[in-house]
Amino acid sequence: MTQTELKVVDSTALDVEVIRQDFPILNQEVNGHPLVYLDNAASSQKPIQVIEAVDAYYRLDNANVHRGVHRLSQRATDAYEGARDKVRGFLGAKSDKEIIFTRGATEAINLVAQSFARPQLKAGDEVLISYLEHHANIVPWQMVCEQTGAKLKVIPMVESGELDLTGLDELLNERTKILAIGHVSNALGTVNPIKDIIAKAKAKSIPVLVDGAQAVPHLVVDVQDLDCDFYVFSGHKMFAPTGIGALYGKQALLEAMPPWQGGGDMILSVSFDNTIYNALPYKFEAGTPHIAGAVGLGAAIDYMNSLGIENLAAYEHHLLDAATRKLEAMDGVRIIGTAKDKASVLSFMIEDVHPHDVGTIFDQQGVAIRAGHHCAQPVMQFYGIAATARASFAFYNTEQEIDALVNAIKTTQELFA
Repeated sequence: MTQTELKVVDSTALDVEVIRQDFPILNQEVNGHPLVYLDNAASSQKPIQVIEAVDAYYRLDNANVHRGVHRLSQRATDAYEGARDKVRGFLGAKSDKEIIFTRGATEAINLVAQSFARPQLKAGDEVLISYLEHHANIVPWQMVCEQTGAKLKVIPMVESGELDLTGLDELLNERTKILAIGHVSNALGTVNPIKDIIAKAKAKSIPVLVDGAQAVPHLVVDVQDLDCDFYVFSGHKMFAPTGIGALYGKQALLEAMPPWQGGGDMILSVSFDNTIYNALPYKFEAGTPHIAGAVGLGAAIDYMNSLGIENLAAYEHHLLDAATRKLEAMDGVRIIGTAKDKASVLSFMIEDVHPHDVGTIFDQQGVAIRAGHHCAQPVMQFYGIAATARASFAFYNTEQEIDALVNAIKTTQELFA
């Protein structure tokens, strides 16, 4: 497998036509129109380099890891642990022991909620989240609060789609046992000032979990620079397979936490009287892992690194700015979420048209967007709406596809005129 060589055109653009050749799914028609895939915040497409890496694993190396002395098992283990080291480097973690493979950000948050937070929470304690959170960073904390008698507190938001941090010092108090906050809003694209927020929490010795599912495809992340205690993400939003993701946790915290699930590979010895748990990171990886998914995740990291994440972020910001300007100039279109710092998401409403109808009409024109509450119903409730239409961009999208988005809006408006 060879990596496509790319030429950076300028500070805000890549040779996108070359990049698009790496994504075979983009070369098709939907309802007689070229596919315009603008649903990347839900799940991104996969480059041939990732597809081939997964295919090669199943064709040549398929075996279980950590258990076999035969050659296939050794190769599978090397590939699996090699992917772990790539995740460590991608996040800037100190050690591979701090990287736990999970099914995705959702499972990682649940792991922290149940293994880290639940044992120490009691009635009267508080868990702090924000108004902008995905359901995956709300519901697990509601569950652990119900289990322990703790209370869930919420950082409010303002009309622009940014967090209202004026009362943060009061919300972070002696009762706060953990802060769980998203890096980037999946519904609005807002980039939260998490480094400043983390610093305020750490000044009061409050541990912090960051949901980075929407951040890692678009931003450079350095967990040591952020000084967060936990950071979670999903592979399928960053050009890797579904069903794989990772939890970063500071080693001292992970070592002190009890296992969340029991089974094979998370043990050193088992008897009917006693079980001795395995060392990190395996203590939290019960059972046969998603080996092929980890291999694909490692290939996706290699791919992103080869392009330069700063280049990807600059180009995607260019697309977002261009799309925002065009939609702002359209009558009857309202953009939901106008934060100064955004990443790759444009949520909007078309006057007198339900977002689900918008999504259906767009699909007839080959334009794939997301319509709904985006697993962020409190955000929708804040704006007094049930749903939005959401276009979300990746580095393989083009300005011509933004024009297709604009034309789809015009067609929709004409149908409902």
